[in-house]
Amino acid sequence: MTVGGASTTADLGPPDPFDEPTQDGTPATLAALERDLPTAVTADLADYLADRRHACAEIAEEYAGAVDDLTRFVLAGGKRLRPTFAWWGWRAAGGVDAPAAVLRAVSALELIQACALVHDDLIDDSATRRSEPTVHARWAARHADAAWAGDPTRFGAAVAILLGDVALAWADDMLHESGLDLAALARVRPPWRAMRTEVLGGQFLDVQGHASSDSSPETALRISRYKTAAYTVERPLHLGAALAGADDRTVSALRRYGTDLGVAFQLRDDLLGVFGDPAVTGKPAGDDLREGKLTLLVALSRAHPDRRTAAVVERAVGDPDLDVAGVDAAREALVALGVVDDVERRITELTASAVDAVRGADAPTLTAPAPERLADLAIAATRRAR
Repeated sequence: MTVGGASTTADLGPPDPFDEPTQDGTPATLAALERDLPTAVTADLADYLADRRHACAEIAEEYAGAVDDLTRFVLAGGKRLRPTFAWWGWRAAGGVDAPAAVLRAVSALELIQACALVHDDLIDDSATRRSEPTVHARWAARHADAAWAGDPTRFGAAVAILLGDVALAWADDMLHESGLDLAALARVRPPWRAMRTEVLGGQFLDVQGHASSDSSPETALRISRYKTAAYTVERPLHLGAALAGADDRTVSALRRYGTDLGVAFQLRDDLLGVFGDPAVTGKPAGDDLREGKLTLLVALSRAHPDRRTAAVVERAVGDPDLDVAGVDAAREALVALGVVDDVERRITELTASAVDAVRGADAPTLTAPAPERLADLAIAATRRAR
């Protein structure tokens, strides 16, 4: 079938009334899709991006080549968490109709993510992402290898800015050309608009926190809320629920789940940024320390009364030449200060609160199997991987 002007990778039209449901009442067509939702999202993104490449080639083959780089970045990795949460927000609110349009709409969230990652890597001057050179680093190297005029670093930055902007613009296009009816598009507009403003606001707070002397735990948590939690879990769930026309109680429960889980997810990411295995994280060990990120770990260390041990961490934060010995020393200090245990405790409490929002005694009645899937996602998103 055709959705939003581009052919989808599978016929996921409205459920057939003769489609035999599964034991929990899910139409078999949806159950099949949900067995591997990340793969379905990736296929839909590939379909959409291939279609958009044609327009770029009409402008210039060089432009199409740059877009190919963006496409590889989008398709190469990631857990597709944002579309997955949006999908289950839709299903939790009783969504079953027009799954092809919904799949395309929620897949657009991956282009928001691509924009955020490409720009974030540039802001942090990160050399690698998913064990590969970052976009700005790769294009700077191409400039240098070709001996083009000008400064390779500035060229790489310019290309990264432009490709991130392309991803952001196409996210909007992909949503609005998804095949959703006008009523659904109207319902989804408020969470979509809020999400884009929040993620950019969170990025601004992160940049400002890096430059200013405001390094309180409250500031670190506010950055986590808006830079990651809101657009990773909370707003995708809100968006999915809005697609299904959810009532206020359902939206409130899903947003509570999303806020708590989103912060827990970021706190886990912060721990991985210091203690994670590069083979798992795709980034050099201790990179968050070198970049001087204001994480809750750093904020709690700075507020700790044991200034001698905290000074070991402080010397590591923002040191671009931090070696393995320096990373190990900072790790030992963070453990000795007890801030690692503090962050782990917060992750556990926030995850439990998130699950309670969708499965607890006061949770609204959500459509099966969404509550169980959301509980499973909460555990998976905050699991220790170090």
